[in-house]
Amino acid sequence: MEEKEFALNDVVEMKKPHPCGMNKWKIIRLGMDIRIKCEGCGHSVMLARREFAKKMKKVLEKHEK
Repeated sequence: MEEKEFALNDVVEMKKPHPCGMNKWKIIRLGMDIRIKCEGCGHSVMLARREFAKKMKKVLEKHEK
């Protein structure tokens, strides 16, 4: 399985949309767990890194350093 590349403040698309209707999430914390924040309603969710990598579809916007 290929390793997905993502970084802090990237905007990603998940396989399933959030109940608010949006499917854009911003990565706000990286570590053993990853916290993502919904771009629509602002709700944040913390997922294990392995679970996040499985549920992430693609990176929509790369954060510029």
